[in-house]
Amino acid sequence: MDGNGKAPGKGSVTTAAGSSQRSDGYKWIALSNTTIGILMAAIDGSALIIALPAIFRGIQLNPLSPGNFSYLLWVLMGYLLVVAVLVVTVGRLGDIFGRVRTYNMGFAVFTLASAFLAFVPWHGTAGALAIIIVRMVQGIGAAFLFANSGAILTDAFPAEERGMAMGINTIAGIVGSFLGLVLGGVLASIDWRLVFLINVPIGIFATLWAYWKLEDRGIRTPARIDWMGNATFGIGLTAILVGITYGIRPYGHSTMGWTSPLVLTCLIGGVALLVAFGLIETKVAEPMFRMSLFRIRAFTAGNLASLLAAIGRGGFMFILVIWLQGIWLPLHGYAYSTTPLWAGIYMLPFTFGFLVAGPTSGKLSDRYGARYFATGGMLLAALTFGLFLLIPVDFSYPVFAVLAFFNGAAMGLFAAPNMASIMNSAPAKDRGAASGMRTTFMNTGMPLSMGVFFSLMIVGLAANMPKAIYRGLTSLTVPAATAQGLSHLPPMGYLFAGFLGYNPMAELLGRPVLSHLSPADASRITGKEFFPRLISGPFHDGLVVVFMFALIMCLMAAAASWMRGKHAILEEARYVGTAPGSQPAPTGTSRPAGMQDEPTVVQAGSGVPAEPTARSELAVPAKHAASPSDPGLSLPG
Repeated sequence: MDGNGKAPGKGSVTTAAGSSQRSDGYKWIALSNTTIGILMAAIDGSALIIALPAIFRGIQLNPLSPGNFSYLLWVLMGYLLVVAVLVVTVGRLGDIFGRVRTYNMGFAVFTLASAFLAFVPWHGTAGALAIIIVRMVQGIGAAFLFANSGAILTDAFPAEERGMAMGINTIAGIVGSFLGLVLGGVLASIDWRLVFLINVPIGIFATLWAYWKLEDRGIRTPARIDWMGNATFGIGLTAILVGITYGIRPYGHSTMGWTSPLVLTCLIGGVALLVAFGLIETKVAEPMFRMSLFRIRAFTAGNLASLLAAIGRGGFMFILVIWLQGIWLPLHGYAYSTTPLWAGIYMLPFTFGFLVAGPTSGKLSDRYGARYFATGGMLLAALTFGLFLLIPVDFSYPVFAVLAFFNGAAMGLFAAPNMASIMNSAPAKDRGAASGMRTTFMNTGMPLSMGVFFSLMIVGLAANMPKAIYRGLTSLTVPAATAQGLSHLPPMGYLFAGFLGYNPMAELLGRPVLSHLSPADASRITGKEFFPRLISGPFHDGLVVVFMFALIMCLMAAAASWMRGKHAILEEARYVGTAPGSQPAPTGTSRPAGMQDEPTVVQAGSGVPAEPTARSELAVPAKHAASPSDPGLSLPG
């Protein structure tokens, strides 16, 4: 019986056997299942990026219509938006109703949405809208998975092993994102619907396995949903992303629409709502964001670094896919129909780099702390972006592969230590909320990054694209008036066409113009090399702007990561698994009912409490542990 007279629930530990139960086979079950969930979601996301050309060709969407580019962005950003908006609330639901229960629901929703996406019957804009909407439903399932997986692992593993566990989990996610590039290319070359269909058998198996084997070992805390916070955050973030998306589209005689009243209203209104969200969270009794957690330096610095890293890297893979599929591979003789597969293969050095650095940094950070590994990772990422600036569009692949390897290694150095540092700094009762907040920062940064990357890319394209189109066409005896008209088409349409592996010149010029050209010129214009060469110069201008932005973001992320302080872990008196509603009991001891857990700072690798110092990552005075109305944890110094 616990201190409240209740029998221990599933996963409770109230005896000296608690230590062995904490390290029993269950932790590996938890790690295996959550890793499958993260791997499936990551593979799906990156496979979709590489398969988008096949998907949009399959639903017969015209890439030259400026409005259709928005569908492309929303297929990707809609999913990320839903995850970013819901993940904190879902983490809170995990704290209230049980992390395993909400996690299992996420698997089921994700699997059902994948099955529907595999059989979308519509074409054109109707098909694109259907994919966007169901992808958002899929994002609901992903939010349940992401918000609770980190908390389930934190509950299952002791503090000195969490870096390893989260490193494996994070590695699976990032490896999945690279593996998805190859898998998406293979499946898309057969049928684009297979990209979604492959999730179904995996999801059914993992859902049933999670239902039977996972245990709720966390602390349940009854609470209410912060509806005002959810509304202001969700609407504010949505408004900003809508503003960015429509800002990329042409407006009037402008290449982009940043002066549009709709765009300005969305951006200003979105920022105002997010400011209001911050104020609301300091007033409500049970907020969506536990603002008190930001008093913990390691938590704040880690999340800020995660946000900046996501903004700096979120759109990077998408730009690389355009670079490879739309320009480099056609220039090297690859047919457009095979570019998705080969783009995935040529991006494998990113995976190898992460596999080399990720597991090692996750393990070593348990002993030496996250500060040096995470900061070093972001500095290395900034260096690789600077070197990417120096290579031409038609690069030598060995040079590209080396840079890709070290860029992947940089992500490996940063990801697992940063995640473990954030989760280790959170009190046990707030781990669900902390995991959700961590994922929100990361998933908010990714769609923002895509919008910013494409905006900067189009800025770079717009400067020289008209001259490049005009000169390229007139050099092959296309009439000057026709070339002049095509040179002023929105750069976004040309960018979209390049991404889809599509030479638009035959459609743009039409049979009457082509019939008046020599057979050699007509064949060259409609061939697979003319269009990539035509846009390669302006595309490089865009790359310079994009990579400079990514470099600056990574340097800022490195600075934020360094601010986390020395390595220390919040370990709540070594109390392990508890039944819902019960008081946790320390290993091998008994204590009076109602006695509060006293957090201590444990030096990593030592297994013993460390004396808090002004340089510690976290120091928790005893008075905080004894006060049920404690507004949060404070930092010394």
